[in-house]
Amino acid sequence: MGFCESLFHYEQVNRGHRISRHDWREILYGELYLVNALYCLRRKWTLLQREWRMFYVQTCPWGIQVLHRHLLALRLYSEDGEHIVLVHTEDDRFWAMDSSCPHEGGPLDLGDIEDLGDGKRVLVCPWHHFDFCLETGASSMGLQNQVYEVRVVQDMIYINTQNELCLSPIPEIDTTSNGKLSADDVEPSPSEDTLCFWATKILCTPDPKEKVVMTLEVQERWNSGEITEVGQATPPVQPSRKENLTVLQPGKIKRGKGGTQASRIALLHSLANIEQWAIDLSWDVIARFSSVRLDTGEPLPRQFFSDFVKVAGDEAKHYHLLETRITELDSFFGALPVHNGLWQSATDTSHDLLARLAIVHMVHEARGLDVHPQTLSRFAAQGDCSSVEVLEVIYRDEITHVAAGLRWFTYICSQEERDCLSTFHDLVKQHFKGYLKPPFNTEGRKTAGMTEEWYVPLVKPPS
Repeated sequence: MGFCESLFHYEQVNRGHRISRHDWREILYGELYLVNALYCLRRKWTLLQREWRMFYVQTCPWGIQVLHRHLLALRLYSEDGEHIVLVHTEDDRFWAMDSSCPHEGGPLDLGDIEDLGDGKRVLVCPWHHFDFCLETGASSMGLQNQVYEVRVVQDMIYINTQNELCLSPIPEIDTTSNGKLSADDVEPSPSEDTLCFWATKILCTPDPKEKVVMTLEVQERWNSGEITEVGQATPPVQPSRKENLTVLQPGKIKRGKGGTQASRIALLHSLANIEQWAIDLSWDVIARFSSVRLDTGEPLPRQFFSDFVKVAGDEAKHYHLLETRITELDSFFGALPVHNGLWQSATDTSHDLLARLAIVHMVHEARGLDVHPQTLSRFAAQGDCSSVEVLEVIYRDEITHVAAGLRWFTYICSQEERDCLSTFHDLVKQHFKGYLKPPFNTEGRKTAGMTEEWYVPLVKPPS
């Protein structure tokens, strides 16, 4: 069999059989054509350098045209968790970058492609609207994403990467409970006037305004001593949400330049969505881990719960400030689609308090400190002083939230005679996809007590 003819015989990864020349033509011309069918075929081609990985092979000139009418973005999976998104634009060019947003890990493969004019196109994260230039990976918000060189040779696409990539997710290790008591295993307390009862009730409240009011009331009652017992309760698998909130749909093409009032509303809306989830994350850590005992046999100190009641109250205040500002700009919360991606961190760490503190507070909330200067400058450049004031309040509070996560992480590690740094690094590698990405707000992190030895070792090493 000659080389050209052999290109028509490939192993179909998802189905475990080979496709002939006739089958290939049927896929392209027939009614059963699916976009992903073209990507089920994978083979390393050695005519180029070995470090180049081939993801699309097509020798027929009409084949690539069929593909181009459908493809916008495709996620390719890497064994090290640093997955890649392959993007195809209308000018028949291909681009590749890390699929995890450097801000808070949003899925860039579900983002929009914006044409900013002068040949510049950006991929916009669907979570918080951070944009990344397809050519350089630079963001107008000051972040930088890793881009990869792409070559098209005789209708074949090659991506220059260090790691092997595939079209299906790499199987993950099952991280089930390690035997520690979880609130999922405990029946609710007979008394309804406990902190955990109200935590669960707030989690089950779909209206964010009611969630804010209840949070502030419970915070006041706990601080005044009216609520005295922590109690026990089983939190819901996922917090309730209003039915009128629209789940973000991928694949739309947007065109336009940033800096408009609409773009500022979109960013404020995404921040309000974060704060709504942050309220729930605070109450969830209280209810879910209320019965946890340390390796010493001791329960969590009462101050642990007081600290996270304060965090919940801060997040409620933040949501109220953002929702009010959105209303002042003639919009409302729920006017734009939202995402529930942040709750995945809660699900992934529901069995391990140390993992929850590490990922939610010492990774995600610390990342919020990193992007604050760029976010603030974006609103300041538009003369939006009211939004700047809101963001300044949020920033000051978020420093204390990172500090709270760090304080209780180090407390538990010291009580259980664990090395804090190595434990943190191991948990992040296990529960966070990919590497931590600069730039870092070293001053803000340092104010929270998080010095460079905590996060610099988790940055991707130079190739």
